[in-house]
Amino acid sequence: MKILFSLAIFLLPIISFSQNTQSLDTINAPASTDNIYNKPLYSDSNSSSFLIIVKKEVKLHVHQFHSEQVYVISGEADMVIGNKTIHIKAGDIVYIPKNTPHSVKVTSKEPLKILSIQAPQYDGKDKVFIEK
Repeated sequence: MKILFSLAIFLLPIISFSQNTQSLDTINAPASTDNIYNKPLYSDSNSSSFLIIVKKEVKLHVHQFHSEQVYVISGEADMVIGNKTIHIKAGDIVYIPKNTPHSVKVTSKEPLKILSIQAPQYDGKDKVFIEK
């Protein structure tokens, strides 16, 4: 009986957390958003995830202590990563190592909608913008 109780105590948080789901297709930027809408999704000490909708651009910057993975849900953009420029579109995934300069300029009529996953946990304090 003690084993079952211990197992229940251990599994309950995992089962509860695994049931936290959101449909990113149904989340849109408020009409008042001029350029960037950032919606935090999940976060713990290991990583943070955000839904980001960009209407125009994200200026060149680095994350001093975080790597970032970007999955494009919709829209298209030209993305600078280090000294390369790539074109990104729905279905693409991009890895950005920490301390790597990166920026985005939307090229489609629709906003760029991305899932951004940063590791470790991201609080925004290490984002440093770079002047060209």
